[in-house]
Amino acid sequence: MLETSQRRILLVDDDAAVLRASSMVLEHAGFSVTAVADGAHAIAALDAAEDNPFCAIVSDIRMEGISGLDLLRAARERDPDVPVVMITGGPSLSTAIEAMHNGAHRYLMKPVPNWELVETVTRAALMSDLARIEREARALQGTADLPVGDRERLDHSLDRALQQLYMVYQPIVSLKQSATVGWESLVRTRETAMQSPGTLFDSAGRLARQPELSSAIYASVARRADEVPMDALIFVNVHPPDLLNPTLYGEGSPLAAHATRVVLELTERTSLERLGDIGPAIADLRRLGYRVAIDDLGTGYAGLTSFTHLAPDFVKLDRSLITGIEKNETKQRVVRAMYGLCAELGMSVISEGVETVEERDALAKLGADYLQGYLFGKPAEGITRGMLPA
Repeated sequence: MLETSQRRILLVDDDAAVLRASSMVLEHAGFSVTAVADGAHAIAALDAAEDNPFCAIVSDIRMEGISGLDLLRAARERDPDVPVVMITGGPSLSTAIEAMHNGAHRYLMKPVPNWELVETVTRAALMSDLARIEREARALQGTADLPVGDRERLDHSLDRALQQLYMVYQPIVSLKQSATVGWESLVRTRETAMQSPGTLFDSAGRLARQPELSSAIYASVARRADEVPMDALIFVNVHPPDLLNPTLYGEGSPLAAHATRVVLELTERTSLERLGDIGPAIADLRRLGYRVAIDDLGTGYAGLTSFTHLAPDFVKLDRSLITGIEKNETKQRVVRAMYGLCAELGMSVISEGVETVEERDALAKLGADYLQGYLFGKPAEGITRGMLPA
């Protein structure tokens, strides 16, 4: 994780007084600031900083020549994860919409209070660090493709899979509390051809039957929710497009009655960027009491945009980062950085795939609290508390 003094900020404003004042405020907060007066110089600074990129860009929108929105698009072409904070003295709905559509991190109106500027840039830089560490973690991973089957055969297999669908539950424990704090619900089916959850989801996607599968899963979780202790959380894996389907989560849906105990765990089966502005949907879900988790951080999630739009309560580190971590200094460095950055951003981290005492102890030394894995309990139809080995 970078120290604040090492975080480089590109500041752009054609108002010399504002540029000077904002630069002083950010430098006083410990940032290294490159201040330029127009978009052309800003783009030149971005190109010159290829080997030592900026952690965030703060730009006025209305500037002669290359506007702030032009700069935002240019920044996105060079680095899709760099946070861009847009500032304007003449706000309009159209520019705000365009700024957010092009991936602006925040949209602020002049005059910006010093505390708000520092707070916004600090959070943007933290998210930039987290996205960078996530890319580094992703480089440690591998991917595999699923086979493509015949449509008619898949249809019949999926029908049978839905009829025989059931859920298993794996405990999530807290080292600091020495207790089980939640369970992750995982879908299973007794249909032989689709006993791999990956095959089940992939087949539903190919057949455009994902909402049908999702509805069956959420209804199954809701039926057993009362079996989970009232002081514990229920993590439910969610297909991202489901976020835009209020019938799955809204009032009257099976899960709504248990919303205050449900954590919607988003898997990266579909990039969030393809969904457009999901902010209103997330806000509606939070109003109902749901919390949000990002699954498999470090194995190909959508980077900065995911953190900005979702502001997750939990992030889960994939097991491939955990396996053998006690013997791998690179994994230790990456995981330690993720723990630190997520803590600063107010996100709790759950480390998945813990199978040995050595892995648990290594994670504890790095600052872990929430853990999940075979060491504490395998997925099972019964809802049992996790084992906490000495």
